[in-house]
Amino acid sequence: MPNNSTGIIAFQGLPGAYSDLSCRKAYPGWATLPCPSFEAAMDAVRDGRAGLAMLPCENSLAGRVPDIHRLLPDSGLHVVGEHFERVEHCLLAPRGASIATLKRAHSHPVALGQVLKLIKELSLQPVIEADTAGAAELIAQRGGIEDAAIASELAAEIYGLEILRKNVEDAAHNTTRFYVCRTTPLEGPFEAGDWVTSFVFRVRNIPAALYKALGGFATNGVNMTKLESYMVGGAFTATQFLADVDGRPDDPALARALEELAFFSADVRILGTYRAHPYRLAQREGN
Repeated sequence: MPNNSTGIIAFQGLPGAYSDLSCRKAYPGWATLPCPSFEAAMDAVRDGRAGLAMLPCENSLAGRVPDIHRLLPDSGLHVVGEHFERVEHCLLAPRGASIATLKRAHSHPVALGQVLKLIKELSLQPVIEADTAGAAELIAQRGGIEDAAIASELAAEIYGLEILRKNVEDAAHNTTRFYVCRTTPLEGPFEAGDWVTSFVFRVRNIPAALYKALGGFATNGVNMTKLESYMVGGAFTATQFLADVDGRPDDPALARALEELAFFSADVRILGTYRAHPYRLAQREGN
């Protein structure tokens, strides 16, 4: 992944959030900067308070993160890396609590939806909080033996909570993918290896435009690993697409495919070209 002299990476959430954990694993030794929103994390990079931002874009269970799709294309930031983080939920509680004393489990609604087996097994009442780390902070402040949080092991360390159980998530493949962003893109010529290029586009309003726009990737043998559509400007007729493809824009095959895409599109913008993460390569080899 790219290096940056500031040594500070921004993320959305409180200390101990899974985004915080991802920052620490991807950039050990860097300082992490908690931000109240995705916009604030992007602002921190734009105004120089952080060199990078770690932004979640999709989860293997919950799907895409809509705010990132909406914000990133016009943010002025460029994708310079990707990171995959296995989500390992823990059952956290204040000292003195035990499995037998618990009555409620606090966490973000998505996290609660990922530990339904645990909630049923222990007959816990789920309580929705703004985020996982916030739930851990709340439980630590409240104390008591009846309330627990579903959060990361890092959150337990930060807020002084006991881990009553690890890996309580229902699905073992629960993984979040992140874009790593900064104000300047990685520029070629690119070294040999495995690369990914992310871009957004809007097709022209003509029959079969999307079919024709994507045809160049098939005819040129370019592997498209992601294609998401979403409305822009609140109009049902204005659809933007976000795509990830294997390769670099200076690859002849991808260059031809992007040229054909541009012919049938009203707008094409490359968000970034970056090294493929080892997790992606392992998944590819396993298929």
